[in-house]
Amino acid sequence: MEFNIVQRPSKTIIYIIDNIKALQKIDGLSEVELSFAENLFKDDKTVLACINQYKSYKFIYLIKSKKTDWQTSEMIRKAGADLQVIINKNKLSEVTIHSLSNFFSAAYYLAEGMALANYQFLKYRTEAKKLTNTLQHLHFTKQSITVKEISQLQIITDALYAARTMVNEPLNYLTAVQLAKEIQALGKKARFKVTVLNKARIQKEKMGGILAVNRGSIDPPTFSIMQYKPAKTLNKKPIVLIGKGVVYDTGGLSLKPTANSMDRMKSDMSGAALVTGTMYAASKLKLPLHIIALVPATDNRPGENAYVPGDIIKMYSGATVEVLNTDAEGRMLLADALQWAKRYKPELVIDFATLTGAASAAVGEHGIVCMGTADDKTKQAFAASGQRQYERLVEFPLWDEYGDQIKSDIADIKNVGGPTGGAITAGKFLQHFTDYPWMHFDIAGVSFYTSKKGYQPVGGTGYGMRMLIDFLLQYGKN
Repeated sequence: MEFNIVQRPSKTIIYIIDNIKALQKIDGLSEVELSFAENLFKDDKTVLACINQYKSYKFIYLIKSKKTDWQTSEMIRKAGADLQVIINKNKLSEVTIHSLSNFFSAAYYLAEGMALANYQFLKYRTEAKKLTNTLQHLHFTKQSITVKEISQLQIITDALYAARTMVNEPLNYLTAVQLAKEIQALGKKARFKVTVLNKARIQKEKMGGILAVNRGSIDPPTFSIMQYKPAKTLNKKPIVLIGKGVVYDTGGLSLKPTANSMDRMKSDMSGAALVTGTMYAASKLKLPLHIIALVPATDNRPGENAYVPGDIIKMYSGATVEVLNTDAEGRMLLADALQWAKRYKPELVIDFATLTGAASAAVGEHGIVCMGTADDKTKQAFAASGQRQYERLVEFPLWDEYGDQIKSDIADIKNVGGPTGGAITAGKFLQHFTDYPWMHFDIAGVSFYTSKKGYQPVGGTGYGMRMLIDFLLQYGKN
């Protein structure tokens, strides 16, 4: 999808208005067409009018404001997703958005919804050319958007597309080694540094958590380190992002038992895709921040010399973990990465992981479970970014009692905490390996959809990335 500002609109134009009187400002409407649109909006049957003028189309979108600006913004994004369907159905390749509305950035939000809905993953479809959406270009009139907004929209769209594609790739392509190569390719494209530790280096570093999970696989693990550091930065110490990179999760010897439970497990590296896409966006946006991202990666299988319930694993930190469930593998990888992050003396560490079914059960597909030790100002900033991008957050507590649930009789801690509070006990496990301001985001319920929902496609969503980028944009400003 490409975006640009044009002097002369294309034949298909989308007008954005916020009151019926603004219809009078639209050029080229006949009295009959004007009356049709007025009656449609007055009857409140729809907020979208489509006028077919044979060789051209005029779409008119009437904004009906919600209680808050962030709810109105989301409504506009969803309208964009609806328009995307109509435009592709009519085989249109380009449209121009012309905003006559006073609502801030209305054209941006409408285009964002259209662009995110227009994503496709057709790499393995034999009829890909036939199935490809016709919409490829979104134009804007000069008054509708700023050059800065256009640039930001293009970069974030490209980053999100890249992340979604990584999630959608199957294991027979996207092994841990290939994931590292994809990260390197994006680093080269966006000009941020990437260092990949291979299995021999991981063994030398004694990253016990990663190596334990990898024992069941014939494919080696990787540990990717990304770094973006411009000449001038606002933060004296780096912000570290960590993304869970389990490229496929069978559950290991604690094999996932439930029906359809493995169907979407190629998406268990969604956290890795999210932080990689964010690094791409941060570099392209030239954020004045020093950011490092870490991706520990492997698949989790029951083969080879797989780790078993009852094993005691010595982690990279030196701590010992009693394994009671090999399907609680993500936290084993993240623990080593969290420990690695200490060497940077970070200002803030942020991890994203499809970590627990408990988080998904708690809030479903409508938000992200989060928790952490960062200060209230940081948490409030994340919450505000989540609202602005409609990737909302629900904070869970990290009370000491949850830590009691992961105490082990024969090791420092155990990797599961029992049948209750699963999302939080997983968070308490991760907290054990931190000594810095830290936030944990469990994206298990939102990373992959089995049916289209608005501008979120079937498959990888990239949900949480826009929230994180928004947070980093605001972090830079403040």
